[in-house]
Amino acid sequence: MVQQKFNITSEYEKVDGLIFSVKEFLAKEKVESHILSGVDICLTEALNNIIKHAYKGEQNNPIEVIVSKDSNQLELLLIDCGRPRDNFVIKDLEFDPNDIENLPEGGMGLYLIKQLMDEINYYSINGKNYFTLRKILI
Repeated sequence: MVQQKFNITSEYEKVDGLIFSVKEFLAKEKVESHILSGVDICLTEALNNIIKHAYKGEQNNPIEVIVSKDSNQLELLLIDCGRPRDNFVIKDLEFDPNDIENLPEGGMGLYLIKQLMDEINYYSINGKNYFTLRKILI
């Protein structure tokens, strides 16, 4: 198994740089480009949610992303020290993808992550929030 840690602080401007670094690491590990695209979307949504909801937009708070890969699975673990989520329920969204004028206002991020990953998990312990995303590679 290979593993790499990435760290940023809670500024929206830093999200793209972290995602670029994660994708570069995974590309060197021969992860397929369509999976890298999903990682890009999922990390964008998850990191922006941490900044917006856990840290309420406050800057300079730590966010750690631990990326692990073996021959069968890719795992992204996001850790923050912000406010924990009260509930972690991902609603199934009902909408017409051809009617972009009437897409739902909220809840799309977690819905997309759920669609793109094979397993997601969230928990909070001792003032830290842990959000795990797993993708089967075989």
